[in-house]
Amino acid sequence: MTALGIAAILAVPLLAPEAAAARTAGPGAPVAAPAAVSAPAWHGCGGDIPATVECATLKVPLDHHRPDGKKIDVAVSRIKAADPGKRRGVLVFNPGGPSTSGLFYPLALSGSLPRSVKDRYDLIGFDPRGVGASSPLACGTTNADERKTYRPYTEATFAQDVAWARAIADRCRDRQGKTLPHINTRNTARDMDIIRKALGERRISFFGLSYGTYLGSVYLQLFPARADRFVLDSAVDPQRIWRSMGRSWAVQAETMFDRWTEWTARHSARYGLGETPAEVEKVFWDIVARADREPLDLGGTVFSGADVREYIRWELPYPPLAARTLGLLRDAAAGKPVPTFPTFVPTDNELASFLAVMCGDVRWPTDPAVYRADARRDSVRYPLYGDSVSNIFPCAFWDRPVEAATTIDNKLPALIVQNEWDPQTPLATALGLRRALKGSRLVTVDEGQGHGVYSLGISACADAVTTEYLTTGGLPAADITCAATASPADESTPGSAPVPARLFFGR
Repeated sequence: MTALGIAAILAVPLLAPEAAAARTAGPGAPVAAPAAVSAPAWHGCGGDIPATVECATLKVPLDHHRPDGKKIDVAVSRIKAADPGKRRGVLVFNPGGPSTSGLFYPLALSGSLPRSVKDRYDLIGFDPRGVGASSPLACGTTNADERKTYRPYTEATFAQDVAWARAIADRCRDRQGKTLPHINTRNTARDMDIIRKALGERRISFFGLSYGTYLGSVYLQLFPARADRFVLDSAVDPQRIWRSMGRSWAVQAETMFDRWTEWTARHSARYGLGETPAEVEKVFWDIVARADREPLDLGGTVFSGADVREYIRWELPYPPLAARTLGLLRDAAAGKPVPTFPTFVPTDNELASFLAVMCGDVRWPTDPAVYRADARRDSVRYPLYGDSVSNIFPCAFWDRPVEAATTIDNKLPALIVQNEWDPQTPLATALGLRRALKGSRLVTVDEGQGHGVYSLGISACADAVTTEYLTTGGLPAADITCAATASPADESTPGSAPVPARLFFGR
């Protein structure tokens, strides 16, 4: 039986779509019946976007409980199915985030997607509410220090970190207070269903990466009868949103660091960083201590010890790159000139929309003492990154979410694909999503590294299984393990590790 047939059988007894609750209600209650939706007015996207990509703007309710109230924009793009005779429907994409623009994500992937997928689907991109071209949020931050969301814990700076977290929350509330309560994953899923309706489709298929796996799972729970084929790549555990997901990075970072020191020691003849893992580890931590005493000048960018830890953490899935970076850090510590190390700084809109979802989906601890205690403990347990992901966060001072987080618990079919050594969404969190989506199948890439699997050249086996599911609806009979068919590339530039999506802003 195809995935479509299974979905049709299972959907009705599990959960009726929210649209069935045709009454206006307060926060947390079923949403009102949606107002009539107009078909998109497609037009060229402008700039250097190819003519094969069409753009449109839909109006959606700011508050889905009040569908006739204030409207906001949701920007949508479309690449029509290459073979109309084989067309099945639409494939909606989300690249992660939350806060990442997805408007042209299908265009970015179109070169690597199989022709059989492009033949069968209109590829649909969109900017989630509050992001990019979709009524963007703004908190008014002006510099990189304000926008650094994960801060290393020290007792000396904790009071300053608390003040920063409170100030960011207050500023966002002052500027966006009437909008913030409605920027969350549940409402983005509801927007997706409006996109479905505007496109005239009975069902949608979906490809979500990283945060997109949570968005997809929420849609499955809210609108099971509207879901066709869902691919969830590099998965979030819905029971760990959101603070626990961030803290999972610290655990995974330690495992990745140990694997990396072993790899680097095996390649000591090339990198000269130590002949044993212990020697490589000592080089690294000596540099961290040096940068904590006196920040390093990395081609004009100043790095503290915490910056060094975080930079290496991003690169650990790509051992040659991380080894080369450590060599450059050693040169910088010795006063030698090194290339500029590119750093990632979110825009004000990215920060605002990121925090809106992180803080609006679920309530965080409100007592700063909780964060202090967790950061102290995790800095010892997980020295690479534990203090940063457990430290105080603006969500501590955010208004209480207006709706409870969606409980994901159903038997709908979906395909979850996952690298064994993903640093951002560890295998443990994919297993959590697999438990919640009981009718799904999990494809694990054995020894797969990096964040993201499908169409990235990570595993020919995983790509084939995913393409088969998208084109025929056929799921594996059981969870399977695929071999990795790509080894980490030796990048030539520090900071050039291919990170296709970030669940949270780290640097």
